[in-house]
Amino acid sequence: MFRKLKNSELKRATIEEFKNSTKLPIAIVLDNVRSQHNIGSTFRTSDAFAIEKVVLCGICATPPSAEIRKAALGAEESMSWEYYMHTTEAIQKLKEEGYTIIAVEQTENSQMLDNFTPTAGQKYAFIFGNEVKGVAQNVIDLSDSTIEIPQYGTKHSLNISVSVGVVLWEVTKKRASKI
Repeated sequence: MFRKLKNSELKRATIEEFKNSTKLPIAIVLDNVRSQHNIGSTFRTSDAFAIEKVVLCGICATPPSAEIRKAALGAEESMSWEYYMHTTEAIQKLKEEGYTIIAVEQTENSQMLDNFTPTAGQKYAFIFGNEVKGVAQNVIDLSDSTIEIPQYGTKHSLNISVSVGVVLWEVTKKRASKI
């Protein structure tokens, strides 16, 4: 038999404990994402996987925002985040900080996510693009590589918040297997 756990039994960290905890050396970059639901969901998923930060660029809304909070459920307070007017500026800063830049996009010579193996100790910034146009070409041009999520149906795209979850799950799972 299975009994659903109460929130009080989950032993969740406080916001302060979370902020002071060790994070995976991963940044999620949102390149001109228009949906505040997608932004909020990205905060929530990033918190769940304990990554370093979320980087919002261009037309992305920023906290505080009731719509972001609705999907983030407060994760916009626990997660570190930054905003840049231009995604290219964010990429340059992330490169200076030692991140390998990976655009999550369907491109020529992209690597399938299931074939991607993160290097232990390496910092990664995964870029997710606009809901309609995807990751901008000038952003792809500055990336170190591209990965794509294998898809087998008639649609060739996933919602950004779903894509963030899939990528973080796969990368986290592979990093954990190397510990």
